Amino acid sequence: MQLLPVRLIRSLTLSSLPVHTATTTTLQEVASSRPKGIAKVILKKGKIQLFKDGSPMVYSGAVDRIIGRPPPETGDIVLVADGTQKPIGWGLYNSISMFCVRLMQLEEEASRCVKKLLSGLIVDVFGDIAVIASSAAWVEKYKPELEACIHRLDEINHINWRPSVEMLKEEGMDVSNLKEMHQHTCPERIKVVENGIFYAVSMKGQKTGFYADQRKNRQFISTISNGKKVLDMCCYSGGFALNALRGGAAHVTGVDTSLPALGLARENVVLNNLDPERILFLKEDATEFMKGALSRSESWDLVILDPPKLAPRKKVLQSASGMYRNLNSLAMRLTKRGGLLMTCSCSGAMTQSGMFFRILQGAASTAGRKITILRQAGAACDHPIDPSYPEGAYLSNILLRVL
Repeated sequence: MQLLPVRLIRSLTLSSLPVHTATTTTLQEVASSRPKGIAKVILKKGKIQLFKDGSPMVYSGAVDRIIGRPPPETGDIVLVADGTQKPIGWGLYNSISMFCVRLMQLEEEASRCVKKLLSGLIVDVFGDIAVIASSAAWVEKYKPELEACIHRLDEINHINWRPSVEMLKEEGMDVSNLKEMHQHTCPERIKVVENGIFYAVSMKGQKTGFYADQRKNRQFISTISNGKKVLDMCCYSGGFALNALRGGAAHVTGVDTSLPALGLARENVVLNNLDPERILFLKEDATEFMKGALSRSESWDLVILDPPKLAPRKKVLQSASGMYRNLNSLAMRLTKRGGLLMTCSCSGAMTQSGMFFRILQGAASTAGRKITILRQAGAACDHPIDPSYPEGAYLSNILLRVL
């Protein structure tokens, strides 16, 4: 598993130019080649500095007016400007999404042909396979250009296209014809190594097939597991569980609702020549398993709770808060007094709300426990956060001592 080479971002040409074009092209140059002209998105007074500083998402509420006839269509390149029509940057327009423009290039960056962020596009590279997760209309519109660009990378032989259907619906796209696309020669499985542990990655798995953002947190688990009885809730393909076992855990239990994911987890035990007697994977709902374990008076020295995204957007934050509180309360009750709980939230709305600590405290009160925070972490370093766009922070990983 590797990071996408920087030259992909340097060479990406978002245009309808012939795909054999190999030169780097800025959005400004692409826009000037279009016959119908370029619309201008004029920002409101007081909203300008945020985007000059590099925030990539222009919300509709920041837009004063749009100049251009005919008006721009979703996926069109537009110029973002201040009230005097002085250019700020270039981006891709969406007539329906709450993100009116996704800025791709600031005006002063145009001559350097460098763009740090490509909002709505994720490319994870596993060996010679590039898995593309599309969550923005512009990514779907420029799909041929993106694929051509990625194919120019010497080490890439296969592309697996994974549209995020729910997010694309919010972008105003007709998703009825969208489906995952991969070449018939693309392997369904590939083996990767992370922190010295081998994983079988399925091209039909969740997200891009592997949760690379928890890499450093999985490695940390291996340093605190020696001799411990460990419970890994929502374990997927066993990332935390395998690190715990490699770190000397006495026994590990992994729980998930997905049979395919558990199949990968068991396969990964074999791949790493680990003792199958010291690790058990179970298919069960997280809440039901924890309630059942409590009824049997079971407990663990170290519990890991990494649930799926419960708050995909702010409007469901309140209901998601209750789910996070209930799950964490159960997990705390399963943690031996003096033991450790690593709890996570991959919901950007939750992380950005600042509510997670209050929810954990509420969960502790419900469980009749006291907690102290020993460690705070987020995503690995290949998930950088631009300080001008704090909304890019989505993963919370908190290690608690439970008393």
